[in-house]
Amino acid sequence: MSTVVPPVKDSNPSVTELVSGIVGDVQDLGLQHLTLFRNEIKQDLQKAIDAATTLALGGAVLQIGGVLLCLMLVHLLSDLAPSLSLWLCYGLVGVVIVGLGSILVYFGINKLQTVDTLSKQASQILKDDTKWLTQSN
Repeated sequence: MSTVVPPVKDSNPSVTELVSGIVGDVQDLGLQHLTLFRNEIKQDLQKAIDAATTLALGGAVLQIGGVLLCLMLVHLLSDLAPSLSLWLCYGLVGVVIVGLGSILVYFGINKLQTVDTLSKQASQILKDDTKWLTQSN
């Protein structure tokens, strides 16, 4: 029976081995950063979906309540000013509500335009990884 002797590994690796090891490590690091970035985006997306669902349900309930309150205001105005016809009371309350809604939509659009969709830290990591990966090839 003959025994197989494992090859003796040189304790001083060559320059080629060192460079290929560094390139491999840089690629692994880049892939880890991209995976981390992807997971961060997934988590943020799930949080946004959960928040949007809750907001949509709350908005629906608020709309029903708002309609009922508007009807109440119309009839209150009609009782306080009996000389106004009911259709005019509906028109006055409607104009006030449309005006308030328009103002809120205007400010909402302005706030939406200031939203940063990608965090500065995540975008900087992505840029650095891309730079490293393109320079190593």
